[in-house]
Amino acid sequence: MKRVVLLVMGAALMAVTACSAEKGKEQFDTAQFEEKQNNRDHAIQLYEEIVRTYPDSPFAAKARERLAALKGGK
Repeated sequence: MKRVVLLVMGAALMAVTACSAEKGKEQFDTAQFEEKQNNRDHAIQLYEEIVRTYPDSPFAAKARERLAALKGGK
């Protein structure tokens, strides 16, 4: 019984993690779109939210790079 509970909890954790990663990707894609549309302020807002919400994700690292470029005037 204990093993079944652990397996179910592990599967749930993996599902949540995968879902979070996808949400980070969607938001990053939206931020890139906003940036390409010259909506710089909205892109910055989205990138900052990615960094806050998913700080350890690969998308947060990419968002930090874009923020540095956008805030540096590039």
